Amino acid sequence: MRQILFAGVIGMFLTVIGTPLLIKLLARKGYGQFIRDDGPRGHAGKKGTPTMGGISFILATLVAYALTKVITGEEPSFSGLLVLFLMAGMGLVGYLDDYIKIVKRRSLGLRAKAKMAGQLIVGIAFAVLALQFKDSRDLTPASTKLSFVTDFGWSIGPVLFVVWALFMILALSNGVNLTDGLDGLATGAAVMVFGAYTFIGVWQFQESCAMAADLTNPNACFEVRDPLDLAVVASALMGACFGFLWWNTSPAKIFMGDTGSLALGGALAGLAICSRTELLVALLGGLFVLITMSVVIQVGSFKLTGKRVFRMAPLQHHFELKGWSEVLVVVRFWIIQGMCVIVGLGLFYAGWAADK
Repeated sequence: MRQILFAGVIGMFLTVIGTPLLIKLLARKGYGQFIRDDGPRGHAGKKGTPTMGGISFILATLVAYALTKVITGEEPSFSGLLVLFLMAGMGLVGYLDDYIKIVKRRSLGLRAKAKMAGQLIVGIAFAVLALQFKDSRDLTPASTKLSFVTDFGWSIGPVLFVVWALFMILALSNGVNLTDGLDGLATGAAVMVFGAYTFIGVWQFQESCAMAADLTNPNACFEVRDPLDLAVVASALMGACFGFLWWNTSPAKIFMGDTGSLALGGALAGLAICSRTELLVALLGGLFVLITMSVVIQVGSFKLTGKRVFRMAPLQHHFELKGWSEVLVVVRFWIIQGMCVIVGLGLFYAGWAADK
C-alpha cells in the first residue's frame, strides 16, 4: 500500500512545484488560449492564458509512477503501463491539436479526420495490447466480456472488443474535453473519479481471486490482472490532478487544453477496461456523461426541429448564460460529480456484497 501513498504524494508535489515553471515557459513562448467569439462574454478575459497545461500532470503521473517503483522496489505491471500508454498517447494527440490552435491561430486545431485518426491509432494499439500479456492465472489486462462490477455474459470476441474499447476511449476523452470549459471544472471532477478508482483497485486487490482461500463461488472475488498497480496509477493521476488544480482553479493561471482533457479521458477509459468496470464508469464519471449528453441533445434538437433546448451547449455554459457565476457553476457541478462517485462506489460495493 506504500506504493499508493508514494504515487499520490509525488504526483501532487510535482504538479504543485512544476506547473508554475510550465506557466512561465508557455507564457514566454506566447502559447495562450484562443477564445471563441460565440462563447460567454465573461470568457473574453481568459484570452492569452497559457494552455497545454496537461503536459504538467501527464509528466507528473509518469514520473510519480516510475519513482514509486524505484523507491518500493516493485516491478511495473502490464496493466499499469498500458493505462499510462493510453493516457500519454491521447495526450500527444491533444498536444498536436493545441499546438495547431496556437501556432496557426485556428480555433478548431487539428482537422477532424486527422484528430480522429490519431485517437483511433492510439486506441486500437491499446485495445490489441490489452488482450496480450497473460499472467500465471491466464489473465490479460482486459477481458473480451462486458463488465459492470465484474465480467458478465459471454465473450464478444477480440474484434468486437476492440470496437467497444474504441467507443469507450473516444466517448470518455471527448466527454472530458467538453467538460473542460470552466476553471477547474474538469480537473476537480477527474480528481474524484481517480480517487474512486484508487479505492476500487485496493478493494479488488484485497478480494482478488488470486488471494482467495475459497473459490467455490467464483463471483465472490475479482478476476483482475493487476488491481493494486491500477490503484497506483489512479493515485498518481489523482495526486497530479489535485496539484494541478491549485493553479487551474478560478481564476485559472493555466488551462489543461486538449493535451490534458484527452489524456484524462484516455486514462479513465483505460482504468475502466483494465479493472473490469466498463459500464460502471458511466456512473463514476457521471458529470462527463451529463455534459456530453447535453451536446447530443442540443445538436439533435436543432437538426430535427430547428430549436435549441439549452441557451448554449455544453451544459455549463447554459447556466452561465442564465446568470450563474463561473465559480457557482463549478462548485455545483462538483457536487453533482461527487454524488455520482458516491452512487457508483455504492453500487460497486453492493454488487460485490450480493455475490459474496
